[in-house]
Amino acid sequence: VDPKDNADLVTEAVFQDMKLHVEFNVDEHGNSGVYLRGRYEIQIESSDPDSQDAAQKCGSLYSRVAAKGGATKPAGEWQTYDITFVGRQLTVMLNGQQVVNTVVEGITGGALDPFEGEPGPLMLQGDHGKVRFRNIVVTPAR
Repeated sequence: VDPKDNADLVTEAVFQDMKLHVEFNVDEHGNSGVYLRGRYEIQIESSDPDSQDAAQKCGSLYSRVAAKGGATKPAGEWQTYDITFVGRQLTVMLNGQQVVNTVVEGITGGALDPFEGEPGPLMLQGDHGKVRFRNIVVTPAR
């Protein structure tokens, strides 16, 4: 897939504690992500059996915390994230199954800035191949 026609989408609004609902559809061998506060990537990836790093599988806090397996649908199908991020406590639900419940300890690769104590934008990564998003809802959380 040629990513030249894709781009990252970054909100003008910034968020601190939030609940995020987003649906996504990624092509075979696709790779994308949802960046919370512009600093913490929740990985989107097709179920690629050749991927060696468990912390790069769909639902993972990229390169930091591996998602529990079994929740990812095949490439080309719509999938759902329901993510709660309050302070440093992160819960990721993928297709109705909890795949991550952790305390975040540092930014992930591709972060827009290193200012962890500040609110940041929502960023949808689009420069690694074809991915589609729909039904994006962000609400404040406490």
